[in-house]
Amino acid sequence: MALGFVRAARPEDAGEIARLQLATWRAAYRRILPRHVLDNLDEAYLARRWSAAVQEPPSGAHRVLVAVEQAEQSYLVGFAASGPADAEALAPGEPADALAEGVAAVTDLLVEPRWGRRGHGSRLLAAMVDHWRSDGFTRAVAWAFDADTATRKFLTSTGWEPDGAGRALDVDDMLVPQVRLHVGVPTEPAAS
Repeated sequence: MALGFVRAARPEDAGEIARLQLATWRAAYRRILPRHVLDNLDEAYLARRWSAAVQEPPSGAHRVLVAVEQAEQSYLVGFAASGPADAEALAPGEPADALAEGVAAVTDLLVEPRWGRRGHGSRLLAAMVDHWRSDGFTRAVAWAFDADTATRKFLTSTGWEPDGAGRALDVDDMLVPQVRLHVGVPTEPAAS
């Protein structure tokens, strides 16, 4: 019987987080992002970035969490990162104060496709909500590719809604539309 749980990322997880990110992007975004961009992503560079995010977060409210599937041995199968909303969470032309204090921003929420539909995404999201609540956040936002129906469906199934903001990322001269979703952070944990 396999068990799943979420824990804080450790420095030694950085390489596996980078591998998960690349594997997930290459599988999930192959029809959204240019193939040569996905093929040329540097795993070592991503690992260094994740190492810094884990070891030197900008604040105590910036967190990287990992999902673990444990059977005969443990596997990192997904990860999530969030922190206080900053300029990266804003839509083009939005004033700097559009996302008030108390708003968390999800920068990453990925589960490797081969480990999908086992509750890892839900556990990652629930763990983030617990942290947001303890950090005093009242709302959270996340950007999703407009064509990433899996992520959008997952988030909306848990109460997230589009907030009307959109943007297009310039990925090697290709504009890739995104939509911003938001959700209120409940003040109390959900009843089991």
